[in-house]
Amino acid sequence: MPKIEFLYDRDCPNVDDARSQLRRALERVGLASDWTEWERNDSRSPAYARQFGSPTVLVDGHDVAGEPPAEDAPSCRIYTHRRGRNRGVPDADLIAAALQQPDPGSVRHEATLTRSKLVALLPTIGAALLPKLTCPACWPAYAGLLSAMGLGFVDYTPWLLPATTVFVVVTLVALAWRPRRGYAPLALGVLAGALVLGGKFGVDSEVMTYAGVALLVAASVWNSWPARSSACPSRRSAEER
Repeated sequence: MPKIEFLYDRDCPNVDDARSQLRRALERVGLASDWTEWERNDSRSPAYARQFGSPTVLVDGHDVAGEPPAEDAPSCRIYTHRRGRNRGVPDADLIAAALQQPDPGSVRHEATLTRSKLVALLPTIGAALLPKLTCPACWPAYAGLLSAMGLGFVDYTPWLLPATTVFVVVTLVALAWRPRRGYAPLALGVLAGALVLGGKFGVDSEVMTYAGVALLVAASVWNSWPARSSACPSRRSAEER
């Protein structure tokens, strides 16, 4: 539910009409008629309430008409509508468009969560694709390759199973955290994790392991794909102003 604020002057003749337009816009987008009102000249109102004319509708702190705050804001406002007509109130279409516009802060937060979930997948893929050093006869070849790269040889095989298990669990937790597509991607991720662990450490099947990695990537992308926005559940209706 966006934060909606209604700014007005008590003696403004357009206040009732603006409230009606706001109520109509909320009904149009499926939101409850619930907002906060501030009288511009009331000492209890926040300072920004005096930086807009009357009447003004703010959605998440932004004016629905895109007007920036100003220290010398006029008492009355004039809105230019799509047909070029000037009125003293914002119409329902303008308010509804602002209500349906995503909050930039929320968009950035969701993008950060998406990147975090995808980054959590990378260690799992890396651990799943690491070869198991179970053949001592191959160790000289690995040692020679690593020495050519300036690295020392370490047998990481004893740690590969617990490390891969931890990475799979971290990926599943990321899928379960604030799911966008329900828990179907998580179920697919559980199946993918079982294929990765079973294919690599159970039956030693590269096909099963790669299939698990592919399904794990698919589950993460599926979970990160933006869901279609839906109306906010109804809240307590505001008292009739």
